[in-house]
Amino acid sequence: MKIFDEIASLERAHDVRGRRHTVLAGNLANADTPGFAPLDVDFDAAMAATEAAATEAAATEAAATERATSGTAVSGAAERGFDATAAAIATAEELAGRAGLDGNTVDVDKTMIALAENGLQYGAAARAAGKKLNILRYVASDGLG
Repeated sequence: MKIFDEIASLERAHDVRGRRHTVLAGNLANADTPGFAPLDVDFDAAMAATEAAATEAAATEAAATERATSGTAVSGAAERGFDATAAAIATAEELAGRAGLDGNTVDVDKTMIALAENGLQYGAAARAAGKKLNILRYVASDGLG
């Protein structure tokens, strides 16, 4: 895998982790909402979807470059604002607790654990991307700094 592919993959992982954090925070915000069921982002499914979207966007970009010389309009996943992680959001049984009298099944403790774990993984992805960028910076400076 080339370093730019690794950086792009880390960027997608960072985006998916950020989206998951938003969904988990939404669960906490709705902990007192009657009938609310907790949601979560399936990381593997979201990564697969973002990989597919990135591949489609790259193919669309290549086609757009080819069409630019002929003056044809471009339409593809990137132009439609495709959000691949939305497809991976589903009800999370592992974050659900016993339903209260109002039908709400959010387990605050389980959700806080998931938030902490996700935060650690989000930070790890950011640090890994930073290290890859430092390698590029070192190479670009001919090893001088």
